Amino acid sequence: MVRLIGISGSLRKGSYNAALLRAAAEVAPAGTEFEIASIAGIPLYDADLESERGIPAPVAELKERIAVASGLLIATPEYNQSMPGVLKNAIDWLSRPGKDIPRVFGNKPVVIMGATPGPWGTRLSQTAWLPVLRALGTRPWFGKSLYVPAAAQVFDAEGKLVDEKVRKLLTDLMAGFVAFVDGK
Repeated sequence: MVRLIGISGSLRKGSYNAALLRAAAEVAPAGTEFEIASIAGIPLYDADLESERGIPAPVAELKERIAVASGLLIATPEYNQSMPGVLKNAIDWLSRPGKDIPRVFGNKPVVIMGATPGPWGTRLSQTAWLPVLRALGTRPWFGKSLYVPAAAQVFDAEGKLVDEKVRKLLTDLMAGFVAFVDGK
């Protein structure tokens, strides 16, 4: 069984990227276990805090959940034409201590997708993540891309995916990524 974990790069209650992850869970191929995790509660990275108190509990818990997952989905907003700081901060914490990187991220299949209310999608944010994923030793999947612009028209007021074109693209992305993770 393929066990996926998804994290959204937004803390907003009505996050389009969290909605995108929920939709991904709905269209995931049969037999796929899909968990949506949160980065809420992760403090700003501070090496002094790390040396004085160790890894904060929310970080340690998320690290373990990522480590046991077969693959990682990152749903990233695009802020100022790049990655969101809260998600980069979470990844920075998740890579601590450095000796844990291979266990948590090493050769981990990863796919990036994203939604934004703006007209351009999240191409620049997704591209900005590539050096980080390389540094962590992940195995990004490039089989399909999903850049969702005008997210307010793609999701309804309750955060349900209502755009059939995006649903088809997401379904194809999930099928391809699960096959990649499963080695098929």
